[in-house]
Amino acid sequence: MEADGFPRRHRMTAETAGGNAGVAGASAGAEVRWFSGRIWGVSESLVGNLSPRIGGETEIQTVQFSDGPPEIADASEPEYEGLPQGASTSTHMFAGAVAGIMEHCLMFPIDCVKTRMQSLQPEPAARYRNVMDALRRIITTEGVWRPMRGLNATAVGAGPAHALYFACYEKLKKSLGDIIHPGANSHLANGTAGCVATLLHDAAMNPSEVVKQRLQMYNSPYRGVMDCVRAVWQSEGPGAFYRSYTTQLTMNVPFQALHFMTYEYLQELLNPHRQYNPSSHMVSGGLAGAIAAAATTPLDVCKTLLNTQESLVGVPAAGQGGGQAQGHRHITGLAHAFRTVYRLGGLPGFFKGVQARVIYQMPSTAISWSVYEFFKYGITKHQHEKRVAQQREEN
Repeated sequence: MEADGFPRRHRMTAETAGGNAGVAGASAGAEVRWFSGRIWGVSESLVGNLSPRIGGETEIQTVQFSDGPPEIADASEPEYEGLPQGASTSTHMFAGAVAGIMEHCLMFPIDCVKTRMQSLQPEPAARYRNVMDALRRIITTEGVWRPMRGLNATAVGAGPAHALYFACYEKLKKSLGDIIHPGANSHLANGTAGCVATLLHDAAMNPSEVVKQRLQMYNSPYRGVMDCVRAVWQSEGPGAFYRSYTTQLTMNVPFQALHFMTYEYLQELLNPHRQYNPSSHMVSGGLAGAIAAAATTPLDVCKTLLNTQESLVGVPAAGQGGGQAQGHRHITGLAHAFRTVYRLGGLPGFFKGVQARVIYQMPSTAISWSVYEFFKYGITKHQHEKRVAQQREEN
């Protein structure tokens, strides 16, 4: 066994084979085995893939033959963590947009259940025991496609929102990391980058969230997305689309800071060499999303209240006076939302829908990170191979 990990007999066979055709065949076979291993890794159970890959995979190398001793070509496959450093902003934006749309679309039925379970004063027909009970009853009583209502509004907002989100995060993570902790992972840089990226994400996503959640509510009076947009604009003004923006930021800034810091920490444990490992991206993303979602549920309940403006939450309890006038007041601001939630539900009211929120966020973030890392890796690898091919032609 040689120092590079290949048996001597394999090396002698390669050296005596000669000819570019033999080298090309070996490289093609190695590529096929490499991609097969990746596909197989995705299908394996997550538990079997939790152990990090530390030097366990053989790098694909091209051997050049000449009159002198064999040399390793510069065309060897680069390490995964080295690839994204040369990726353009458009690469991050495209990968982020695809990841965001897939995340929201695939998990949209659970998001519908979460919105309804966070209702402070639901109608009797909209009171559910758990997530599966809610889905079953919604489909049975309102139709198969009812849990998907508002999906088009979400897809339109998720694309640009996540494009800005991931592009900003990648740029700031690298810039701040080079300043705070050069050459190593910095949790402070990750958290700060996530917070700043959230400002752009929520600015693009907030109007879609308002329309989506109003369409998701039980007995929603709107016929569709455009009808909801017109009705809200005419009756409440354009400010209604950003009424929950400060609450959204108050929730999402700590959510994303905790989310990114947890994800990067778990990547250090499960994938310390930062190779492309779909299972580690999926597990790290899912756990990070679940932890951040549970911790920020109270703020999400307030955000849902500000977005939906439930018609009965402003009516005082019997004997308190105030008449119907108070019932038509809009819930404005985070403090008003907090007081309303506490008045109607007490402390448990702040955790309404926590089960649905965790069930929604855990696979959502797992899907988002898996798709994002896949596209980021695929695009940058293709660009690298294209540059190598051009260099070969020039030489």
